[in-house]
Amino acid sequence: MTRRLILLAAASLIVAACSRGEATPDAEAALVVGATAVPHAEILEFIEPLMAERGAPIEVRVFNDYVQPNVQLAEGRIDANYFQTKPYLDEFNAARSTNLVTVAGVHVEPLGAYSRRHASIEAVPNGGEVALPNDASNTGRSLLLLQSAGLIQLRDGDNPLQTVRDITGNPKGLTFREIEAATIPRILDQVDLAVINTNYALDAGLNPRTDARALEGGDSPYVNYLVARPEDTNDRRIQTLAEVLRSQEVRDFIAEKYDGAVIPAA
Repeated sequence: MTRRLILLAAASLIVAACSRGEATPDAEAALVVGATAVPHAEILEFIEPLMAERGAPIEVRVFNDYVQPNVQLAEGRIDANYFQTKPYLDEFNAARSTNLVTVAGVHVEPLGAYSRRHASIEAVPNGGEVALPNDASNTGRSLLLLQSAGLIQLRDGDNPLQTVRDITGNPKGLTFREIEAATIPRILDQVDLAVINTNYALDAGLNPRTDARALEGGDSPYVNYLVARPEDTNDRRIQTLAEVLRSQEVRDFIAEKYDGAVIPAA
């Protein structure tokens, strides 16, 4: 009789343990977050212990382009991503028939124009060659930056989705090369001016505050967002990630590490 009671008690403990394991798998599973290396992955690595303390561990998966983090998120191969602005996301959703959504705005990376040939925007010569990112949202954003620097005039002074065909004034007769954003730092020596996204500029060892010949102001509307699939926006882990990314600890980390090259979102 005693042996039967021991066996029954052991079985009950096993069932209870299994039940507990089945009840909370999501709470223990790491949230897989895609990001470009700088500054996004660095920020995520900084908060890894903060997320673990809150019972929502993360696994950071680093990408070197702007396409695969969205493709893999849409396909369910990662749980969230953090690397992009809303205009870029809107363009991607429209082009790929996806419906990824923003969860929380985290920081702004002022876009910059760089040159190793010329010490200032004014020194860019007539007929100079300018490299621009080739995705629509960043092309338009780059053209607005060049307009604010006095190099060109655009058909619509505020439209962020204009193309080089919308340039109505080009007094220096500049020519434009549209190139994948990630590769532009590699050809900086080959052109007179290159517009480079701050994450790629930082990754290439450029300091936007000191090296950029023109730089967006802190009022830039191009906030970088945490992004997820719509059905997952209420996932406890994603909500915790959004909260931590917008915390004072992260704001202080961004301010200290990037010294104005990256600015916490309002």
